Amino acid sequence: FFFFNDTATTEIYTEQIVGSVRCVQETAANIYHLQFLNFRLRDLDSKVVFYEATMEKISEEDLDEEARNATPEDDQYRYAKYNFGPNFFRLKTVGASLTFCVGSKPIKNLRMIERHYFRDTMISSYDFTFPFCMPNSTNTWESIYNIPELSPETREQMIQSPWETISDTFFFAEDKLIMHNKALFNYAEDAGDEDDQE
Repeated sequence: FFFFNDTATTEIYTEQIVGSVRCVQETAANIYHLQFLNFRLRDLDSKVVFYEATMEKISEEDLDEEARNATPEDDQYRYAKYNFGPNFFRLKTVGASLTFCVGSKPIKNLRMIERHYFRDTMISSYDFTFPFCMPNSTNTWESIYNIPELSPETREQMIQSPWETISDTFFFAEDKLIMHNKALFNYAEDAGDEDDQE
């Protein structure tokens, strides 16, 4: 599991994401030095945690160096991968807990828009806002995802089609895009036995 910045410098604003089905992979720099330290998913009904990842904090200088050295060609191979298995479709509501830190600049109206697709069809869309982040602070963002009702046929197609379900997650600060994350999902019966979840 990891988060990353796309590397192009074109500024993209919230309305360009909200008004489009998909977005080009161009973002402004992560000038707020936003970093994700822990990500946990749990079933809100049973309270069972079914996914958790912890990331090491790095310096602002190292973040800037990574951004300078990254290329769009590198980004196309960089995806988070989730092996959830078919039992995921039994869940009704998922709670996500995201611990993150920011650098020396405060962030006003940190907004996350997340969209999930199966092949070329959007199956869910979520929109969350974190009103204010103090400079040099560590914060915890709690979000609730209502799992969409899907037809039995669509669920079966998703189970039989590993990695064809994807998501785009866009983070905005004051309506400007600062980070774009991508993920692939596997709901196959043997998904829990695979070792490539990151």
